[in-house]
Amino acid sequence: MPLNPLGVIAIPDGSNSDFDHAAFDPKTRRVFIAHTARDRIEVIDHDTHTHIAALPGFPGVAGAVADGGEILTTNRGAATISWLDAATYDIKGVFPSGPRPNGAAIVKRKGIGIAACIGDAEQVPTLQCIDLKDVTQRAIDLPGRPRWCVTDAAAERVFLCIREPSMILSARLPDLGDVVHWPLPSGGAHGLDIDHISHRLYAACDDGELVEVDSTAGKVTNVWPIAGPPDVTFFNPATGRVHVAIGEPGVIETIDPKTGARGQTRTGEGAHTTALVVPNQLYVISPRHGGVLVLADG
Repeated sequence: MPLNPLGVIAIPDGSNSDFDHAAFDPKTRRVFIAHTARDRIEVIDHDTHTHIAALPGFPGVAGAVADGGEILTTNRGAATISWLDAATYDIKGVFPSGPRPNGAAIVKRKGIGIAACIGDAEQVPTLQCIDLKDVTQRAIDLPGRPRWCVTDAAAERVFLCIREPSMILSARLPDLGDVVHWPLPSGGAHGLDIDHISHRLYAACDDGELVEVDSTAGKVTNVWPIAGPPDVTFFNPATGRVHVAIGEPGVIETIDPKTGARGQTRTGEGAHTTALVVPNQLYVISPRHGGVLVLADG
């Protein structure tokens, strides 16, 4: 079950820096990494395993998501959401958000972007859906601090982890109606991904558990212990395994939901964020390594 190291991709000014959520864009075969401490997006060419660009102008960037050659970023330091072309890096739009935007998703075929905003002392947490072409927005208040979000295969619903009370919130897209709350048995819902074929959500929780939930009914179907408070979580449809990044003590926890088999791969202290490159690689953004630790999955 441990993943096999393939090498390290250096990122300029990456040593002991602060990174957040990253995403692989299959159309351009590039990985886009939120370099929070440097207010920029780092771009890796996957086929050559080289750093090819550092894109400035993303204050406090908390995450990057990709779909069909388009990227969406949440810029926590500016309360904005940026939409850009993955091939040319051209900015297609910048949209205002609630305070401290965090989790995000983008669906190119429907022309929508989604952002979950943490809020501040004056504004409650919100979830917003943006029509990227018409530049219209719909927002709803949230019952607690949001973490990460994903959509179902048809992009008819969005699923969002809420830290406290620990739950998965589900809402209809694009109007954010028909909201339901699915409480989790473990505290601090955080990292989230989905198996579209089996209709299973995987929520990694701060209390040290990975919770499997039926995405059609909200029923908890399994729970596994993990090594510590998690962050970024990915389900790999090619291998059927779930990978959870845990910054302290610095491991990737890998679980096969079908067999229950588990394994750990040492990474580095503070390596809490990753990008999945289907079918067979996991990029671990590691401050200790000064860039990306590339691991083979399968």
